[in-house]
Amino acid sequence: MKLLQQLLKQGRRHGQHDCMWRRKLWSDTPEGSTLTIHETREKLKNLVGAQKIWGSTASDNNFLPIATSQDELPVRSMSDSYRKAIIPLGSNPQLKEKYINYYNGIRFGRILEDLDTFAVAISYTHTLDASHTDRKSPLSIVTALVDRIDLSQEGIVPDKDIKMSGKVTWAGKTSMEITMELDQEVDDAWRKILVAKFLMVARNPITKGSAVVNKLQPEGPEEEKLFSLGEESKAKRMLESQKTLLKTAPDEEERLLIHNLFLETMDPTAHTFKVRIKPPDSAWMEETILKNLVICMPQERNLYNKIFGGFLMRKAFELAFANASLFCKSRPHIEVVDDIAFKKSVEVGSFLFLSSQIVYTQDTRLMMKVHAEVVNPKDESRETTNDFYFVFNTRDVKVRRVIPKSYAESMLYLDGKRHFDH
Repeated sequence: MKLLQQLLKQGRRHGQHDCMWRRKLWSDTPEGSTLTIHETREKLKNLVGAQKIWGSTASDNNFLPIATSQDELPVRSMSDSYRKAIIPLGSNPQLKEKYINYYNGIRFGRILEDLDTFAVAISYTHTLDASHTDRKSPLSIVTALVDRIDLSQEGIVPDKDIKMSGKVTWAGKTSMEITMELDQEVDDAWRKILVAKFLMVARNPITKGSAVVNKLQPEGPEEEKLFSLGEESKAKRMLESQKTLLKTAPDEEERLLIHNLFLETMDPTAHTFKVRIKPPDSAWMEETILKNLVICMPQERNLYNKIFGGFLMRKAFELAFANASLFCKSRPHIEVVDDIAFKKSVEVGSFLFLSSQIVYTQDTRLMMKVHAEVVNPKDESRETTNDFYFVFNTRDVKVRRVIPKSYAESMLYLDGKRHFDH
């Protein structure tokens, strides 16, 4: 939440960066106007030569060449990739039906879809050469990781326009960090409702390997700080990948925690490890599982004929929300989206199994993990595609503790606690 609070204080200072060439590149609307997120998605289809009708082919092959070195590409500033878009919930009442939930609140899964689209648009703004607006981008830019999404306590209302803004705040050789903010006008004042960081990667659609992106040159102390945060996030991800519980044992403090949880489940009158009892005001982790199956249809494909990452996030979030609601017997509020990893693309026609589980609780908060895997119906083999982490807050209802039984559940518990503490 520190990042959200910091950005709330900073306010918005980027209006001066809406360069005329970028408007021409992205919009046919008059200077000063802003595209809706739907219009942005349609522009992206033209930009990459996407297959607009399933089973057809792209209309032309007027693509720019793919660079083999960053030295071939112009250096960008953060202002070069700065973009805005509108989710017109207030000015387009017909759209409200798509975004509203049965609580008369917002369907956050729809916001996740829009954030994914917007992150791709910002990425292409960073990489596309403004002197060749008549040529299509040769790159495939996809979401590798949702590093973090923090939401304000006030929440999102379903009948007011949402302003989206964002830019590239860090770039490596083949990847980019996108920082996005959402603002909404409530009681005649604009307030920040969300801050998100996505990690995007560029791919060569011909070789299926990585593709280089433009270098990023920060300008001024504020941009240098954002760039440094991106570097720190990269280093932290590399360190955490080595410390994952799939590779290394829990530390001493974590081992003691698991042992104490185990002792809590012993029946003091049984004098055996085989008899387990559930501590008061708790639930076994194995009782908190809720699953779903999604058949991936062409309607949900992205620009490259894979299943849209935003759609996967929406389905995972809605399953986690339902699970949290059943567990709490009350309305859970999404507070943080943390560390959504896209390990493998999902093909159209796949059978996607989603399994949600409550892996850690504390006071009024629940850490939910959703595991996604593609199942081959011919041999029933499974392959992990995504892991999703969501923190919900009931705000006024203290939730039961979840207690692991097996060693595998204990590792899930520690993994959830690590994400929660982070």
